[in-house]
Amino acid sequence: MGIPGSGLAKGLAVTLRTMTRKSHTAQYPDAQPELPPRTRGVIGLFEENCTVCMLCARECPDWCIYIDSHKETVPPAAPGGRERSRNVLDRFAIDFALCMYCGICIEVCPFDALFWSPEFEYAEEDIRDLTHERDKLRAWMWTVPAPPALDPRAEEPKEIAAARKAADKLAAAEAARAEAESGPDGNGAAS
Repeated sequence: MGIPGSGLAKGLAVTLRTMTRKSHTAQYPDAQPELPPRTRGVIGLFEENCTVCMLCARECPDWCIYIDSHKETVPPAAPGGRERSRNVLDRFAIDFALCMYCGICIEVCPFDALFWSPEFEYAEEDIRDLTHERDKLRAWMWTVPAPPALDPRAEEPKEIAAARKAADKLAAAEAARAEAESGPDGNGAAS
């Protein structure tokens, strides 16, 4: 057991140390805050990658993503082929008054159409104006920071390693073909 009142004395000592330090207040509107790289501000939409699969809207626990689309017929790519149909995005909106910023929509998107943007200044006068349409979501897409660099000590991704191996094999085949065409004496084909 300790001395009676020692906890109170320690607490008062912390309070006195804190009171004597100079406070640092960031003047927010004039000085923008330094945000961590993975800040969850708003969700940006990269519309070109969206295939209207509706996975983000189905998985959203708050049901705050609204998507409308229509089907469009695409002519055949080659003569004699058949026409294809594809979904065309008409509306993509997120109601940020309902959104709880869980990030499930971003995680489940198989086509990398949704990203976290560090943008956080999107307050509105009326709560009904917090439903942002695709043009606003697209504008936030350009504020998304680049992904962090890969760890230089990490092993090379298998896709890149396979592509590099194929490129090296092709370069070796080209070099062998060029050497065979130049002939053994280097003056062209052998006579």
